[in-house]
Amino acid sequence: MPLIRNSYGKGRVRIMRVRRDSERHEVRELSVRAMLAGAFEASYTVGDNSAVIATDTIKNIVNIVARDNVGLENEDFAGALASYFLDRYAHVDRVEITASETRWARLLVDGAEHDHAFLRDANGHPTVKLTATREARSLVSGIEGFTVLKTTASGWENYWKDEATTLKPTADRLFATSMDASWRWSATPASWPDANRAVLDAALKVFAGTYSPGVQNTMYLMGEAVLAAVPEIAEISMACPNKHYLPIDLSPFDRAFDGQVFTPTDEPHGQIECTVGR
Repeated sequence: MPLIRNSYGKGRVRIMRVRRDSERHEVRELSVRAMLAGAFEASYTVGDNSAVIATDTIKNIVNIVARDNVGLENEDFAGALASYFLDRYAHVDRVEITASETRWARLLVDGAEHDHAFLRDANGHPTVKLTATREARSLVSGIEGFTVLKTTASGWENYWKDEATTLKPTADRLFATSMDASWRWSATPASWPDANRAVLDAALKVFAGTYSPGVQNTMYLMGEAVLAAVPEIAEISMACPNKHYLPIDLSPFDRAFDGQVFTPTDEPHGQIECTVGR
């Protein structure tokens, strides 16, 4: 039976590129699919893998090219990645690179773009929950899946350590979360949209503008700021799962980390929750 066509590669290689050669950082988060075609027929027909480039190697090459090209636009990055395969492997005839971007917009603090804090585009889903009886009503507003990121001014140190602890402390890490928050009203504000906007503005100013020793402390300070900014709110509850960005070790390929390339991962994640009231 003839083998009509074949290709193989690596899919969902998630990569975060952070360009941090100045105070104003740039971020690009991609999910990359790299597919190769060429002289690989024998691996299918007779089980001869001698020409096959392992898919783990393909993943490593995506990371290497990302580290070497942290500032390239997506189109140029795809071109650089394809060229790496074609230049290095003579038996690769065709490369197909697909890259899907998770877009991040700069967070505005007091109307100005922040240097290292970002909002995910098309962000968050506003929510309302009303509980009513004939005697009373309780109204809660909120937002689900509100995703924010900052590339520095965050750490995790001085935590409990024992024989099960493997995590290394750091004073400089990426901090990202997809926050669910809800705030209970004790009075009616002059404008619901303005008050809800003030909630997010107050919380995000804390997120972007203060050093975070941990998600717990940042959440508490965000809650304090919200209650100070909107007097009609009785309490605010927040749930902030960590969106981890794991440093990629490229030392086997003679490349330093330098806080520029990370693997995004959602699972498992830290789940931190709190309620701050008056």
